[in-house]
Amino acid sequence: MPYAEDPLPEPNPREMRTDVQHLEVSLQEAGQRLDNYVHKRLGGVPRSRVYRVIRKGEVRVNGRRAGPETRLQINDRIRIPPVRVLPPPQAGKPSEPLCQSIRKAIIYQDEKLLVLDKPAGIAVHGGSGVSFGVIEALRALRPEDSLELVHRLDRDTSGCLLIARQAGTLRSLHALLRTEGFEKRYLALVRGKWELGAKRIDVPLRTDTRSGGERTVRAGASGKPSVSDFRPVQFFGRTATLVEVTLRTGRTHQIRVHAQHAAHPVAGDEKYGDAAFNDELRALGLGRMFLHAHSVSFAWPQGGEFSVNSPLPPELAAVLDELASRHTKPGRSLRASGNRRRAAPPRAR
Repeated sequence: MPYAEDPLPEPNPREMRTDVQHLEVSLQEAGQRLDNYVHKRLGGVPRSRVYRVIRKGEVRVNGRRAGPETRLQINDRIRIPPVRVLPPPQAGKPSEPLCQSIRKAIIYQDEKLLVLDKPAGIAVHGGSGVSFGVIEALRALRPEDSLELVHRLDRDTSGCLLIARQAGTLRSLHALLRTEGFEKRYLALVRGKWELGAKRIDVPLRTDTRSGGERTVRAGASGKPSVSDFRPVQFFGRTATLVEVTLRTGRTHQIRVHAQHAAHPVAGDEKYGDAAFNDELRALGLGRMFLHAHSVSFAWPQGGEFSVNSPLPPELAAVLDELASRHTKPGRSLRASGNRRRAAPPRAR
């Protein structure tokens, strides 16, 4: 699996060097990827540096080199070399407003899972200039729980986000994520009239490129296999189309780049979108990217179906109402068309 080779940063005078670590994988840790395992033990190290020391062969699994994606087994012996890290941060914790926002976002919980209707504008975890995100706020709210992200959403994407409350749950769901047994559906507003019908976009994505020091995803034959199913839900003349997207793989920025590749970029996307289209939608009240993870469903390996959904946030629904008022023929009721999903309450079974 390719990763970007970042230039070596200038030494930070505040950094200190860790000792070499010799570790053994426990039952609870079995099934983790090597890069995630190492990153947890080097909390002050950027992921780019974690990938670098793994690629250079400095991290050993049972005395041998291993790739970042290697799945660890119980009793595997791991050697982590000395690495420069920043000292532990000064005492700090997620702000009370952030914690309360995350508390209110919980739409479902049981002994295995928490499900959040994540607000847009909140990162799922700290890093890249953000001190705290969803997972840090949840851990502050529930210090007695062992909480881990099952998957991720972009900072500016809202909707269903799953948090595992047990190590076994995390392993089971990560295994499902590697198959087509875990279905994630999104609603996105895209530029123009989507005339492709129900369309599968099977275009590899390179997730290891950078532009101006910022991670950028690009379509390219040398990228990782990436598949998204697009289906038009509602048309707003030739201005925009509401589409439902079902992910068959889970690459970074996948929907946004596949939409761009199809010449129908997502509204409000400042990175991969169209500036003129964004300005037009901003005039209608769109103040964020129009991308919402509206449902997640899967079958538990032990048996039983799980499904949860969340309605469009009010700020996105208001944009659709404004578009509809400009493009719906007189006498036709948009709400009666059956295409509006935002009235459905969150549910899980």
